Amino acid sequence: MTNTSGLSWLKALLYVLLTLYAIVTLIPFLWALSASFKPLTEIVSGEPNFLPKHFTLDNYRQIFLQEPLFWRWLFNSVAIAVSVTLLNLLLNSMAGYALARLRFVGKRFWFFLILAVLAVPTQITLIPTFLILKAIGWLNSYQGMIVPSMVNATFIFMMRQFFVNFPKELEEAAQLDGLNTFGIFRHIVLPLAKPALAAQAVFVFMGSWNNFLLPIVILFDPEMFTLPLGLNTFKGQYISYWNYIMAASMVFTLPALGIYAFFNRYFIQSVTFTGGKG
Repeated sequence: MTNTSGLSWLKALLYVLLTLYAIVTLIPFLWALSASFKPLTEIVSGEPNFLPKHFTLDNYRQIFLQEPLFWRWLFNSVAIAVSVTLLNLLLNSMAGYALARLRFVGKRFWFFLILAVLAVPTQITLIPTFLILKAIGWLNSYQGMIVPSMVNATFIFMMRQFFVNFPKELEEAAQLDGLNTFGIFRHIVLPLAKPALAAQAVFVFMGSWNNFLLPIVILFDPEMFTLPLGLNTFKGQYISYWNYIMAASMVFTLPALGIYAFFNRYFIQSVTFTGGKG
C-alpha cells in the first residue's frame, strides 16, 4: 500500500512539473499571439499588459494586403519545404532500406561514412555549399535551396535502424508471390513504415521551414526570400516593426502546427520503431 501511495505522489509531482514546464513554454508564444493584435506603440511602451488594450487587425492587413512580397515569401517557403520533405522521405528511405537489406560492394564503408557525416555540424558545410552552388550557377534559385537538403544522414541512419527491425517474413512472402526488390519496397515496406516516415516528415519539414542559415547565404533577391528571411526585412536600422513581425510569425507558425497535428498519431507510434502496423 505504501509503494502504491508513493508512486501516486511521484506521478502527481511529475504531472505538476510537466504542467509548469508547459506553461513556461507557452507564455512566449501566447505573448507573441497577443502582440500580433497590438499596435506598435503599445508593444514598445514597456507596459506589462498581456492582453491588447487596443485590439487591431491592421497588422495582418498590412502583411497580407500592403506587403507586396509576403505572399511570394509564403509560396517560396511552402514550395521549398514540401519539395525537401518529399525528396527526403523517398531518398532517405531508399538509402536506409539498401543499407539494412541489400548486399553490395562498399556497404560497410557507406554506412560508416554516414555515421561520420552525423558528427559534422551543418554550419561547417555552408561555405563549401555556397562555392559549389556558385560554380554551377544555382545561387538565388529554388534548386539551390532544395538539392543540398534533399538527403539527410540522420534520417538515413534512422530509416536503416527501422528497416533492420522490419520483419523479414513479410518480405520473403512477397518475394514468393513474385515481387522484385523494388516491388517489395514499394508495396510492402513503405506502407508499413508510416510511423518512421511520419517522424521523418515532421522533423524534415520543420527543419526546412525554419531554415535561416542557407537562405541568407545563397539568396539575395527579395523575391526569392523564404519567410524566415523575409521577416528580417521588417527590422530597420532605427526601428523594428514588432507588430508586423509578430503577425507574420503567427502566420509562419501555422503550417508547422498543421504538419505536426496531421502526423501526430504516426509520430507517437514511431517512438517504438516497430515494423508492424499501428
